Amino acid sequence: MTTRRLKELQPAHLLWQLYQPASAPYRFAAQTPAQAHKWQPRTRRALGQVFGLDLLRPVPLAPKRIEVLDRGDHTREKVLLHTAPGVVMPVYLLLPKKGPKPFPVVLAFNGHGYGVKDIVGLWENGEERLSPDGYHRDFAVALCRRGFAVAAPEISCFGERQTDFSYLEAGQGSPGTCTHTSMLAFHLGLSTVGLRVHDGLRLVDYLQTRKDLDTSRLGAMGISGGGMHTLFSTCMDERIRACVISGYFCTFRDSILAMHHCPCNFVPGLHQFGEMHDLAGLIAPRPLLVEAGARDPIFPIRAVKKSVQQARQHYQVWDAPGQVETDYFDGRHQISGRRAYDFLWEKLDKP
Repeated sequence: MTTRRLKELQPAHLLWQLYQPASAPYRFAAQTPAQAHKWQPRTRRALGQVFGLDLLRPVPLAPKRIEVLDRGDHTREKVLLHTAPGVVMPVYLLLPKKGPKPFPVVLAFNGHGYGVKDIVGLWENGEERLSPDGYHRDFAVALCRRGFAVAAPEISCFGERQTDFSYLEAGQGSPGTCTHTSMLAFHLGLSTVGLRVHDGLRLVDYLQTRKDLDTSRLGAMGISGGGMHTLFSTCMDERIRACVISGYFCTFRDSILAMHHCPCNFVPGLHQFGEMHDLAGLIAPRPLLVEAGARDPIFPIRAVKKSVQQARQHYQVWDAPGQVETDYFDGRHQISGRRAYDFLWEKLDKP
């Protein structure tokens, strides 16, 4: 049997034929600023519907501060927010001790691991950590030391927000929280991405109520699953003025759809919006920095560079290709920070 015949026997063969991002109805195809400005709100509404945001009802945030800790050069608060009926989201707020108030703010989104503790200077067991560790490199702490107030939420399905499967009988097996949540969301016409974006929108609503924070200077940064959160939250929330996407911005074709990735990355119907660089059209002309390791096995650097090149072409419609910056470094799937912290400070310097 020929190689060609074997390929035709593979179940994904038909699906790849149906995957046509260049002809997607909501791809970025604007040629003028006027066309782009018309495309953005229409596409943003459609993307929100695909996420299922219209099915997620906000409730009063009812913030409750449950912890305040002195970390030497900054203070760390822990706040509980109600984001939807029956849903509570813990958030760590890192506040510099020096610098004029109100502080510029950065949303910090962690990737897979043991949760938000891994970016705010805490070990798995809750003990304080004084030196960066792991692929996250305590980047929320690094941002705070650069002068930002940092809001780091416990993302849906991670850390304290994992599902309790103790109701299952012995032998049934416990699925991962991301997998179980995503499958249930798909069944209901929702997505885990939608749950996270909804939470992000509500977090910004809360930050706007605090007099010590200047949300007119709001940025976002995340890696891996947090990079996904950063991308889609910035697409949906124009209050975010600049973002850093680390270890995620690539092409769907060469990464998310080509190899094993957590089910939380997938959104039914997302094909209607083309490739990842088309989504960058919803961010434009706001500043975007892409961090990517040359040895990252799950976001191939060649495809990252291709997607960045396409994103710059979209930004050219606003005559702003220079607003897409990159930090390509000789490393694997990890935070670099070589350019990111200064990038956000420069872009958020003024209201």
